[in-house]
Amino acid sequence: GDIEACRTERLGGHLEVCPDCGFSRGAYNSCRNRHCPKCQILKQALWAEAQEALLLPTLYFQLVFTLPAQLHAFFRRAPEVCLTLFFEAVAEALADVARTKLKATIGFTLVLHTWNQLLGFHPHLHCVVPSGGLALDGTRWIPASRRFFLPVKRLRKLFRGKLLAKLERALRAGEILGQLDEDLA
Repeated sequence: GDIEACRTERLGGHLEVCPDCGFSRGAYNSCRNRHCPKCQILKQALWAEAQEALLLPTLYFQLVFTLPAQLHAFFRRAPEVCLTLFFEAVAEALADVARTKLKATIGFTLVLHTWNQLLGFHPHLHCVVPSGGLALDGTRWIPASRRFFLPVKRLRKLFRGKLLAKLERALRAGEILGQLDEDLA
């Protein structure tokens, strides 16, 4: 409601007056909603500029880890357990491959999406990763290839192994099965 009414007569108005020349004009009030593109564009731009200043002076890669459909039932029945294991498996796989192939410690940001564009259940993690990392001894920056971050096949295989091992341990410990039993009761 507020956003639709932003800068219209529905929210009322005020008079803007120049203190120097006395020129005046009427202006409609804004909604001040943090999601409103009219109201927040300057704040958004300033925030983005401040975030950009924090970035490392390097390229960034986006990697996406997707769950196979065969695992969806587990993730729907025990989302807290399974999604935690999903994050752990991705983080460990990225760190392990970077340590062995790049000889570096890396940083990254993981963002969970649980639906596709058609609103079908489709858990996947978007990873934003700087193109390189800190040498294992902490003395210098080691850049990654400009073409790809880490060996994709190795990363994929390690992620799958880690996730399946974690899910198997959780099943054996009753962390998922217990929730499945409760849901079926």
